[in-house]
Amino acid sequence: MDLSEDDLDILTKLSRDGRKTYNKLAEELKKSPVTIKKYVEELENKGIIEGYGVTINYEQLGFEIIALIELTISKGKMLEVERDIAKNPHVFGVYDITGEYDALIFARFKRRDELSQLVKDINSYEYVIRTNTHIVLNVIKEGSSFSELMKEEAAKNKEKKSS
Repeated sequence: MDLSEDDLDILTKLSRDGRKTYNKLAEELKKSPVTIKKYVEELENKGIIEGYGVTINYEQLGFEIIALIELTISKGKMLEVERDIAKNPHVFGVYDITGEYDALIFARFKRRDELSQLVKDINSYEYVIRTNTHIVLNVIKEGSSFSELMKEEAAKNKEKKSS
């Protein structure tokens, strides 16, 4: 999808601080608040901006255990199993993957017994053939930065043009 420079500027600013007002964005980008509002609404309508939120430090709230659970699922039942697992409030990521396993589940817990229960629940599914669970020891990086990603893309584009 082609985005204008204004779209990218707005996305960059909002990715750093989703609470910025149209007035503040307009001031920073030297546009009118009405124009900024129009751009933001268009980005929302296109599904590029899906929502606004906060970044929560789950560890500070006691959710110190992060688990990655690899699944092998019977053919034809992958989406059904994944959608059911995704309903669990501990689960924050469900992905189809390539390789030895079919799916990857990311989940957070306060206690080992909560993790144990989820793994037991998953293994009880009729179509789950096996699981392989990993516990994260240290988080080095979590999340991504839209502004850093855009800097990288701009540098690649500049390099291509100069070649």
